[in-house]
Amino acid sequence: MSSSTVQPGLGMGLAPIVVQTIFDTIRRVAREGVTLLLIEQNARLALQTCDRGYVMESGSITLSGEAKALLNDPQVRRAYLGE
Repeated sequence: MSSSTVQPGLGMGLAPIVVQTIFDTIRRVAREGVTLLLIEQNARLALQTCDRGYVMESGSITLSGEAKALLNDPQVRRAYLGE
């Protein structure tokens, strides 16, 4: 098994079709058994894509866990998902 770091920079205003293509590629590579570290500002899309997630504030990890659990965490939803 190998690993890679991916920083798509999707917060930079890329066209939605480009964003979709990048995340489709990330999912395909992950399905092939490659471990990826995804650094992304679009918290919803990142957590929908990943198995685990880490929330950082001021350089420190403040929350971590399974991505699905973080998506449903009220604190994460308020602070990062605009709810």
